[in-house]
Amino acid sequence: MRTFFKLCACLFPLALLVVCAPATRADVAVLLEEPYSLDGSLAGTGHSAVFLSNVCAETPTQLRRCNPGELGVVVSRYHHLAGYDWAAVPLIAYLYAVDKPENVPLFIDPKLAWYLRNQYRRAHFADIAPDPPSSHPDTQDWYQLVGSAFDRTLYGFQLPTSPEDDDRLIAKFNSGQNKQAYRLVSDNCADFVHDVVTFYYPDSVWRSKLGDLGVMTPKQAAKSFTQFSKRNPQLQLTRFFVPQVPGTVKRSKPVHGLVDGVFHAKKYFVPLAVFTPFVAGGVATVYYFGGRFDPAKDVAMWTPDGVLDRPLTKEERRAWQRDLEALVKSDPTLKSALSKTQWKSLEDSSEFHADDQGRAVIQLSSPQGSANLGATRSNILASSDSQTQARLLLVARLHEELRGGRTKKATNRSIQSDFDLLQQSLASNVTLSASGAN
Repeated sequence: MRTFFKLCACLFPLALLVVCAPATRADVAVLLEEPYSLDGSLAGTGHSAVFLSNVCAETPTQLRRCNPGELGVVVSRYHHLAGYDWAAVPLIAYLYAVDKPENVPLFIDPKLAWYLRNQYRRAHFADIAPDPPSSHPDTQDWYQLVGSAFDRTLYGFQLPTSPEDDDRLIAKFNSGQNKQAYRLVSDNCADFVHDVVTFYYPDSVWRSKLGDLGVMTPKQAAKSFTQFSKRNPQLQLTRFFVPQVPGTVKRSKPVHGLVDGVFHAKKYFVPLAVFTPFVAGGVATVYYFGGRFDPAKDVAMWTPDGVLDRPLTKEERRAWQRDLEALVKSDPTLKSALSKTQWKSLEDSSEFHADDQGRAVIQLSSPQGSANLGATRSNILASSDSQTQARLLLVARLHEELRGGRTKKATNRSIQSDFDLLQQSLASNVTLSASGAN
C-alpha cells in the first residue's frame, strides 16, 4: 500500500506540471491569506494579494517581464508603506523572506522570522523601510512584504493570461501614480485585487451586497473568481495552497467574510441570538445560502521548487505518523522534540547569522558551549557538532506536518524528504559513535 501511495505521489505532480509549469505559461492568481494575530481574533477577514507568474519586480515599485527561471511576483496594497499604495515582491521572498528556494527555513520561530525579514529588508528595500525599521508610523507595515507563509496558510486561485496583457499591466503600473490609497471599506487589499484581476478578466470579481454588506473582502474576491471560472470552464482554473511553515509561530485561523465571520464567532453570534434572535436568524440564513466557500477544496500543494503536488490523504498521514511514533519510541532522546518547552528554551538562547552561501544558521548556546545549526534543508547537516539538535528539529518539523487539523500541511514527497534528512542525521550519529569507539 505504501508503494502505491508513493507511485501516486510521483505521477500526480508530473501530470500537474503539464498544465502548470511556470516556464510555459503565464498566469494571474488571487491569493487568499488566512488571518492571524489580532485579525484572527477579531474580524478574521485575512489578506488578499495578486500573484503574476510572468511578471517580476525590477524594484518593489517597478515591474518587468520575468527572465527564464524566475517564478513571478506578488503585488498587494498596504496601509503604511512609506506613502506607497502597492509593492511588488518576488514570490519566494514574499512567502519565505529569502531569495532562493534552497534557503527556505525548515522550522520557524518568532526570532528567526524577524531575522530573515530584517535581512531581506536591508538587502532589497531599505529605501522604503530604513534602519531602524518601523521607527516611523508610515513604514510599520513593511514586515508584511516578506515571509507571509511564516504567519499563515495561503490559498491560490489561478487563471491563464497572455504575454500581451502582462505587458499592458506592466506599462500601466510603471506609468501610474503609486501613492497611498488604502481605505478600510472602499479601497482595501481586496479592492486592489479586484482592480488587477478585472484588468485581465472583466467582471471576474464582484462584491457581495448581502454577504459582506457591499464591502470587498479577501474571501469574496476568491469566491467570485472561482464562480467566474465555473461559468467559463474553458479557462481551467488551478487551485493551490501554500502551508504555513512548521514552527512555534502561532497557527493562522480560518478566513471569513463579514456576515459569516459573525456567524462563526460565538462571542458575536450568541449575544446576537439572545438579544436579537430575528437578526441572528438573518445572519444564519445569509451564511447558509450564500456565505459558504471552502478555499481548501480540491487544492494541490505548492512547493518552493514551483511544483504543484497532491497533499497527503488521511490514511497516508496516519501511516507516516505511525512511522514517526515508532522512530521516537525506538530512540527516547528524540522525545523532547515534541515538547513546546524544549523549543521555547532553544529560542531564548539562540542567535542567528548567515553562512557563506547566505543560508540562515542558528547559533545555539548551552553550558557546554555553542554550536551552529543550519536552519535550511541544504545546511542542517553541515555541522557535526549540532547533529543532536538537527534530529530534534527534524522530528519537531515532522510532528507539526503530520498533526491532524483543519488544514493540509504536506505531501508524500515533502514528508519522504524530511524522513530522508532525519535518517541521514541518525546515520551520521552512528558513524561518529563508531569512529569514537575506534
